[in-house]
This record gives sequence, structure tokens and C-alpha cells, in this order.
Amino acid sequence: GRGWRRPSSYHHGNLKEVLLEAARKLIEEHGAFGFSLTEAARLAGVSPAAPYRHFKDRDALLAEVARNGFERFAACLDTAWNNGVPTPLSACENLGKAYLACAREEPASYTVMFETGLAPGTEGETLPAAERAFDVLHRAAEALCRSLPEDERPPLKLVSLHLWTMAHGVAT
Repeated sequence: GRGWRRPSSYHHGNLKEVLLEAARKLIEEHGAFGFSLTEAARLAGVSPAAPYRHFKDRDALLAEVARNGFERFAACLDTAWNNGVPTPLSACENLGKAYLACAREEPASYTVMFETGLAPGTEGETLPAAERAFDVLHRAAEALCRSLPEDERPPLKLVSLHLWTMAHGVAT
């Protein structure tokens, strides 16, 4: 699951990325709501006013951690699924392993993505990247069900949700 990790060095001046990194560290140590924007600025080594150039408050920073996490999560799952190659079953196993690796390697992002109840985005709409992540699970469910006789296939949405719930339960 290397695709999930961020590069560890940043070009000086990439404020947003440095703040996201600081937020992830603080979330790991203190939980999603256990720090302020000022503390994130201090850890990032920037002035207390600097974060406000990108984020109106801590929740906006957390929402960006979630969005950013889902972007990488979706890409990671898609790579693991690899269009069901070599077989849907083995690809599904790879998908499950990737899901768990993502949660293990980046607990801070995972926490904010699934457990804060923060509505990422302004009006609480579902994130496109979260939709893409679920879509990979849906495609996996579809490929797995295709091997069953048509009259014995369970509803796809149900199978997708079972895959998601199982992976999420184990990861949590």
C-alpha cells in the first residue's frame, strides 16, 4: 500500500500540505477535536495567522484531511482491485488487504474520514472521492456476483455494503 503514503518531504512554501501533515500528527496524538488551528500552525512552524489563508477554522482543516484521505484511499483501492485481474476473487482479496493497510498506515486520516461525523464539503454532500472508493467495492461485488447463476445473485448494493462494512469493522 505505498500509494497511500504521502511523500515525506515538502517544498518550502507548500503551506496547505504542511498544515495537513501537522493536523494528521495532532489527530494521532490528541484525536480529531483535541487540537486547535493555532496548535497546527505551531507544529507546522508557521505563524498562528497563516492557516487562515487556507482554512476558515479547524473543522475546515479536518474536512480537508478527510477529502485528501479519501482521494488517496480511492486510488489505493482502485489499484488493488486492478479491474478484477487476475481473478475477481483474488482481486477482491487484494482489495481487502489494501483497505486494511490504508487504515493501519494512516490512522489519522481514516479516523477523520469515517468517525468524526464531520460533513466534508460545505453542505454535507458526499465527497466524490468517497463515492469513488465505494464504487470500487461495488465493481468488486458485481464481478463476484457475475459468477453466480442470475436467479441466485444477491442485490449488488447489499453485497457492496457487506464488503464495506466487513472491511470497515475489521479496520476499526
